[in-house]
Amino acid sequence: MTFRTILAVTGPHMGDDDLKLAADLCDEIGAHLAVLAVAIAAPPPVGEYAAIVSEDWLKERQADEKLLKKRTSAVSAFLASRAFSPDVSSEYPEAGWADETIGRRARYSDITVIGPDLLAGETLKNKVIEGALFSSGKPLLIIPAGTRPTLRPKRVLVAWDARLESSRAVRESLDILRCADEVRLAMVDPVEGEHHHGQEPGADAAAYLARHGVKVTVDRLPSANHSVADVLRRHAFDSSAELMVMGAYGHSRLRERIFGGVTKSILEDQSLPVLMAR
Repeated sequence: MTFRTILAVTGPHMGDDDLKLAADLCDEIGAHLAVLAVAIAAPPPVGEYAAIVSEDWLKERQADEKLLKKRTSAVSAFLASRAFSPDVSSEYPEAGWADETIGRRARYSDITVIGPDLLAGETLKNKVIEGALFSSGKPLLIIPAGTRPTLRPKRVLVAWDARLESSRAVRESLDILRCADEVRLAMVDPVEGEHHHGQEPGADAAAYLARHGVKVTVDRLPSANHSVADVLRRHAFDSSAELMVMGAYGHSRLRERIFGGVTKSILEDQSLPVLMAR
């Protein structure tokens, strides 16, 4: 799809580096930038000591709201010099529904971008990832430190496992794939058969992409006792990929948190920008 609106999320104690990355991506493709400043509120006190701590809780909320207002004004001032006209909004949800709040805002953008500053945190990072993937229906672009992000990459690696999530990621990134010089459709230990990758693993997906004008090559990769995530990362490095496209959370979030999974592993150790969709 064509990205016309990019969403960036920032917090009260963050700098402007992530916003600059998002703004540069907007300049690259002529997109609009939407910025959401988020502070996560502490839950209200309960129990027998609630009356005692409620005054401190109220003061904490007031301080948080003041910081959020200050950050929102700083973001507006930082972006005022850009050639485009961004919009800046703020939200102050409690932790229990922060992901839904962020996801609801992301529904009105084409893609959410997470940069190194946000990735260095924990609570807000997790809420943005979950909100974008589970509550927006839109893709997510994760940009690790030390990488040069672009929405017009020359070489792209597609992590294909024939699941619905992979299909969604491919569809969301079609414009990117169509403009790339080289797209490698990578499968790790593909399984033949009607309910897996088909009689010739990767052939159907490659044909679909080729009909959209994508210059695609199919790579069937053995895991050789390595994790799927490690194989994909190594192949991305070997093929000089500038972007990885993949489906996210093919299993439930709970299962991936307990047992691990490709999504969890990629999120914990990123070596290049990753576009995820679910």
